[in-house]
Amino acid sequence: MVPDVSVIIVNWNTRQLLADCLASLYANITGVSYDIWVIDNASTDDSVEMVRRDFPQVNLLTNQNNVGFARANNQGLAASQGRFALLFNSDALLLPGAMAALLAVSQANPRAGIVGACLLNPDGTFQASFTPFPGLWQEFLILTGLGRLLYGRWYPSHGPESRAGPRRVDYVEGACMLARREAVAHVGGLDEGYFMYAEEVDWCFAMQKLGWEVWYQPAARITHAGGGSSRQRRPQREADLYRSRVRFFRKHYGSAAALGLKYLIFALTTVKIAVHRLLYLASGGRYGRPVVGLRALAASLREV
Repeated sequence: MVPDVSVIIVNWNTRQLLADCLASLYANITGVSYDIWVIDNASTDDSVEMVRRDFPQVNLLTNQNNVGFARANNQGLAASQGRFALLFNSDALLLPGAMAALLAVSQANPRAGIVGACLLNPDGTFQASFTPFPGLWQEFLILTGLGRLLYGRWYPSHGPESRAGPRRVDYVEGACMLARREAVAHVGGLDEGYFMYAEEVDWCFAMQKLGWEVWYQPAARITHAGGGSSRQRRPQREADLYRSRVRFFRKHYGSAAALGLKYLIFALTTVKIAVHRLLYLASGGRYGRPVVGLRALAASLREV
């Protein structure tokens, strides 16, 4: 029997977070048939053993190396058969009523290819959940920090709007995305050229380009710790983020826009690193070192 929803979770060394995530799913998905798929990207923290021991009903796929977020999710999409696929982060918790709220939007809007949730920090405060598609001016405001000064702390995302109901948006955050199977079959899975970051932006862009809609459902509430896997590779994650942004620009806006973004990133990062170094020296080492160096950044940007 084909389930209503197949939940797909990509894991890399987040054993305890994954255990809490799975427990929340089994406790809070009600009224629909579902199965759960965990795709493990060669974890070394006994994640696989924990799933086999504590959640034997989970469908488990194991990779021999870390193939990235997009490719692992595509493995789950290919293996599962649910009428909807819920791509769910291992550092997220499903709260009561969230699944029903997501499905309600999908069922009310037949062209809804993706529906995203309202993300909450572990302390219950709002976390950025949906955002306009990127552009060069937006990237400039992000990189300089002017965006938050001019438009508020959530920039470039929208802030909490609890009184507003479901609405169409550009893209939703990848921590929780309910995808309609017909839309996935039409558009295809996530672009595996993105190792980490921007794959959900790309997917939502591709969905809308082919006539599907992306919706945000504030009534579906998800607790999201954030950075469960990425914080384990902190020196690389900023370079990964910049590389993914450039790839998105090249794919959807053209080579000139991608080149402009490269120059913008490199120029503004050079200034930021110089300021960080001055503050680091002036504070006697109390101010943190820059996360990414110019050589690492230049090498990363040359790849796209």
